[in-house]
Amino acid sequence: MTTERNAIISVHDKRGVTEFAAGLAAQGVTIFASGGTYALLKKEGIPARLIEDHTKFPEMLGGRVKTLHPLIHGGILAKRDDPAHLAEALGHGIALFDLVVVNLYPFEETVARGAPPAEIVENIDIGGPSMIRSAAKNHAAVTVVTSPDDYPAVLEELKRNGGTTTPETRRALATKAFALTARYDGAVAAWLSGADIMTLQFSRKETLRYGENPHQRGTLYLDTPAVAGTVAAAKQLGGKELSFNNYLDLEAAKNLVFDLDEPACAILKHTNPCGAARGATIAEAYERALACDPVSAFGSIIGFNRPVDVATATLLSKLFVEAIIAPSFDEAALELLHRKKNLRIIELGAPRRDIPYDHEFKKISGGLLVEDADRRVIGPDDLRIVTRRAPTEGEKRMMLFGQRIVKHIKSNAVALTTADELVGIGAGQMSRIDALEIAVRKARRDITGLALASDAFFPFRDSIDLAASKGIRAIVQPGGSVRDEEVITACDEHGIAMAFTGIRSFRHL
Repeated sequence: MTTERNAIISVHDKRGVTEFAAGLAAQGVTIFASGGTYALLKKEGIPARLIEDHTKFPEMLGGRVKTLHPLIHGGILAKRDDPAHLAEALGHGIALFDLVVVNLYPFEETVARGAPPAEIVENIDIGGPSMIRSAAKNHAAVTVVTSPDDYPAVLEELKRNGGTTTPETRRALATKAFALTARYDGAVAAWLSGADIMTLQFSRKETLRYGENPHQRGTLYLDTPAVAGTVAAAKQLGGKELSFNNYLDLEAAKNLVFDLDEPACAILKHTNPCGAARGATIAEAYERALACDPVSAFGSIIGFNRPVDVATATLLSKLFVEAIIAPSFDEAALELLHRKKNLRIIELGAPRRDIPYDHEFKKISGGLLVEDADRRVIGPDDLRIVTRRAPTEGEKRMMLFGQRIVKHIKSNAVALTTADELVGIGAGQMSRIDALEIAVRKARRDITGLALASDAFFPFRDSIDLAASKGIRAIVQPGGSVRDEEVITACDEHGIAMAFTGIRSFRHL
């Protein structure tokens, strides 16, 4: 066990540091601080020593050299149970440091805001990572603190244990410290290489019962740092533990429902929507979504883009559902839903749509495919009318709704919709005509006058002829086929209005 007597504090992020330093000083800890941190502590009346006074060597080279000195690193790295180390330290006048409090220059934030290269280079921290690594290496004796979030717990443990931290705490903080420097170095390497190098870092949240199938292992890892408003960081308010497949379906439900601005509901099975709708209320949206395919909705995942109220919860209680995800749940709604003991209730919070480095990953043997997440939402300005007959305003609304739905259906995908309801779905087929035939067959109502949305272009006119025979009056698709003119001609022959978006929305996996 060690007793914290000397501490180094050198932080760029100064949140909570004065309170933490005051707490240390109150316990008799001598604080050594670098220039900016020292000035802040002095201003607040907290006793501290300037590091350059200790080393007898001034900060230099515009602040590039502050703590890179044997009196600093020797005091951190000396083994407390090695007589030779202690004798050397004593002989060279090296004070031992038992607590190192450091966080780093904001390199990633500087890159993200598009700063010029010279400014980015100056935000590559050298002394900070060096002290962190030294302290983390010697965690048998040294407590390293790299996040303001850890200040209260460390201070409380020092008080509780008479000025010491436990080996378990020091090891946990050292692990966190090495993870920080690894991520930091990875970010620098990615920037220097022009993204030729990618370093990924996630922290394990939980071990799942199994993966997609019982013979596969499954684990959930969080982004580092974890991002609020995401499925991985959402709160579970009730029900059985989430499975690997539950998480996949919840992510798909969240992505679909938050592409819709009005109160909306999406019902999913195996990451494909089997119902989706908008309504004046989410209760109405749910009833409309359920009407699309009530058979497939059994055992589904349901997503909402508004808080779940008691009226909606009353309707949900009549159906067997695996999980529900929503921004929040009214207290009365929660009380009702909790009666279904196994129902997984997931509170997302405000959805995060501006996640830095928002990528999707597909692992293949020997490598990793990386792409930007598809957050593109088709709007009125994206519709380019290519047929003689222009769509009515009502048909445009149907087109836009359908296009926002079809991007979330596994390709090849076709969706038949009103302006607010998904009516027929053709998902994951090898040919577009097959997808359309399934969508027509799955529709539980007359589809005359509805819109057809396709996630990619039509390679032949056969789908247009089939759609016309069923009464479809408006079609929206990306365009881009060598037979676009043939498809447009077919629409003109049938009096169908067609719009191209220029945006393909394949979803392979």
